[in-house]
Amino acid sequence: MTGRRVPATVTLVYGAAGTLTAAGLAWTGWTGVDEPGIALAFGVLIAVGELARWGASREEREPAPLGSAGALAYALLGESAGRTTTHGVLQVVAVVVAGALVGTVPHIARGRGPALDHVARRVLTVAFAAVCFQPLHNSVASQGELADRIGMGPYGPFYALYLLLVLLLTALCDAVLASLMLRARTRYPYGPLLRDELRSLLGIGSAVCATGAVMALGTAVAGLWALPVFCVPLLLTQLSFRRYAAVRTTYRQTIASLARATEIAGYTPHGHARRVAVLSTAVGRELGLSGPELTVLEYAALMHDIGQLSLVDPVPEGATALLPGAEQRRIALLGGAVVRQTGVPAAVAVIVERQADPYREQPLPARIVRAVNAYDDLSGDSATGALGALEQLRLGTAHDYQPEVVESLARVLSRGVPAPGGRSGPLPAWVTHG
Repeated sequence: MTGRRVPATVTLVYGAAGTLTAAGLAWTGWTGVDEPGIALAFGVLIAVGELARWGASREEREPAPLGSAGALAYALLGESAGRTTTHGVLQVVAVVVAGALVGTVPHIARGRGPALDHVARRVLTVAFAAVCFQPLHNSVASQGELADRIGMGPYGPFYALYLLLVLLLTALCDAVLASLMLRARTRYPYGPLLRDELRSLLGIGSAVCATGAVMALGTAVAGLWALPVFCVPLLLTQLSFRRYAAVRTTYRQTIASLARATEIAGYTPHGHARRVAVLSTAVGRELGLSGPELTVLEYAALMHDIGQLSLVDPVPEGATALLPGAEQRRIALLGGAVVRQTGVPAAVAVIVERQADPYREQPLPARIVRAVNAYDDLSGDSATGALGALEQLRLGTAHDYQPEVVESLARVLSRGVPAPGGRSGPLPAWVTHG
């Protein structure tokens, strides 16, 4: 906990999810469980999916894909082995919540409870899918031969199309919710956040939706035996995504270690590259960058001072912002040449090379790195401090620093640097120089 007030949007989402959960559990407890065998099977599947998130980081958009797919499949389940099911929307919510709670117990015992944002989103999106599907399916199923004749029976073409439409709307609902909650916590622009969420749907999100639909259709034909058969591909997909994420993490750590070479050699102060990378990424989000653009910006910010290793005499305190423009550009070009030998994307080298150019000639990432690097150099001086550093940057907006970048940096500093997963808090000591 950071001690900060929970944003109103997040409170509203929590309240809606809590109300749905209470209604689902109360209704199911009062009326009893319809088709308890089916409910138990899907509850166990969701619990297993929660257990399978072992080792997932809190930054993963979908830490328990099998649990999400099982919940979605139960919401879209209209038949089991040819027999029409009778469970309703509130029972779907109750089973999903119960399965998730059972699967979460071991994680809580180890001090790693579920992310509340993820839990609230799952309850709301699954309820949305159930509301879109269950009432209409039950109404159409009661028409018998007429439903088959118009193509809305269990095996009709419009049935599959309707499932796809519900899946699409559910995925969009989840993306909108996730973006709204992250926007409320970080105050970043909503558009780039939504683009990131929609882009992630092409990865594990599409696998979850496809598996949920296939499970529902497979259960309609083959019964509950379809569940273990169709969950295996998603588990393998989850394993592949985890390995891919591990490779990316290792790659980032390698770049960070290379960037620390200037600190180890005594050319730059301790933590300088990391501070610039954190603040540059935050400013980039504030200005609307997202996805791969932020990754390139982070790498360039980490390696922006690598050119100092080519100097015979170190720059005092590594403060390149205080050097003449020609010397800044020479160091930047040396740094770009080094970066090109490391195997990182060429776009990273371009940013490093152009970070000392007049801002009107720079791409946006280079403008960000230049302004943030200058802020860190200037604020490290006890006589200048953070406020004095921002004032000097504002005075340099005629030639050296883009005004929009400087003001975005000021806004980021005023509210604290967001931590991974959308949480925010006060600036760490290594960002503010204590």
